[in-house]
Amino acid sequence: MSRILVTGSSDGLGRAAAEALLDGGHAVVVHARTPERLAAVQDLLDRGAQSVVGDLARLDEVRDMAGQVNALGRFDAVIHNAGVIGGPSLLPVNVVAPFVLTAEMERPDRLLYLSSSMHRGGHADLDGVDWSGARDSRSYSDSKLFVTALAAAVARLWTEVSAHAVDPGWVPTRMGGPGASDDLRLGHVTQAWLAVSDSPEALRSGQYWHHQRTQAPHPVVHDRHFQAALLGSLADYTGNTIEGEQQ
Repeated sequence: MSRILVTGSSDGLGRAAAEALLDGGHAVVVHARTPERLAAVQDLLDRGAQSVVGDLARLDEVRDMAGQVNALGRFDAVIHNAGVIGGPSLLPVNVVAPFVLTAEMERPDRLLYLSSSMHRGGHADLDGVDWSGARDSRSYSDSKLFVTALAAAVARLWTEVSAHAVDPGWVPTRMGGPGASDDLRLGHVTQAWLAVSDSPEALRSGQYWHHQRTQAPHPVVHDRHFQAALLGSLADYTGNTIEGEQQ
């Protein structure tokens, strides 16, 4: 049995992953933005899931959530599922929150970051980036390029951790919209599998996945200079660092 945190698990792919892992007999911690949103996962809580609460658009609440998680003890895996498609919360939720949680949580064995095929249209340009979200400085594609590079950097720097980025496909969730063309039933499968599988493929760190197959991400994802610039920019904003980032 593994202990797994799934961020953004009150609906959509996060809830589906949490439910699948709970069905598999694992100890699951779900996350909701507010206490009121926990009502959406009451059935999972009734089955033994635990919960943490925090608005990932707010840096102070991200730090508080890291404290809540650490108080529960060390996790085997974290699925950084939470994400938004636009608006002032774009960079705080999609990039800053997973960075800060990665830095402040007790280090798990596995870290999974939700990416998107749209990351390939992102721009590897950090000049003038506003991590606070006070102004619209980057696109959704940019945010997913950044978090995909974050996953690759963690995989490279933390050799004892299995870290991956996962493209769940364009699925008809609340975020994906009703016109999404991919199969919703497959959207959570890869990240749930990577969180617990002992297969050699799942344990080989630093991969980019789509429906349990590896793909080549945007070339800049594995560029060490870009990784260092990204981690440095996030460190300047948050005050957090990821140990070993200067190697």
